[in-house]
Amino acid sequence: MAHKEAHTDPAERSAYMRLFYRGWRPTRLGRWVNRSMAWWSGLGLPPKIQAALEVRGRVSGRVRSIPVVIANVEGKRYLVSMLGTQSEWVKNVEAANGDAIIRQGRRRRVHLVPVPPAERAPILREYVRIATSGRTHFPLPVGAPLAEFEAIAERYPVYRIEPA
Repeated sequence: MAHKEAHTDPAERSAYMRLFYRGWRPTRLGRWVNRSMAWWSGLGLPPKIQAALEVRGRVSGRVRSIPVVIANVEGKRYLVSMLGTQSEWVKNVEAANGDAIIRQGRRRRVHLVPVPPAERAPILREYVRIATSGRTHFPLPVGAPLAEFEAIAERYPVYRIEPA
């Protein structure tokens, strides 16, 4: 069952991006590219802000791996769901109570702690600055005022990466 977000994915304004994402979900081609990027990111190759997130699937029980961008804000590391609250990895992280693995050349067990919406704006702003492909899913440009990120913070889950 596909859940419809209350707002449209900004990436879908581009015919090119519609090849990869439709209705806040990756297409078949998007899933293939994500698998390839998860493999590449997991090797620890550039860019260093990329990693592979591994989390057990809530339905299948199999380990799922996806590419993620790690945002650093005030010395802490964060993951942002560019596809919003209905992202499969977000649902899997919630089902796993935040237990996951980050791969960047080596595997590290981590605990992902949800960040309350009131604290997300600076993290979202940094994510939009550094995540060149992820930013296409945000309705705000690089450098938008913090207040504008505060207005959309509830739509985009953020997790602080802690050691397991």
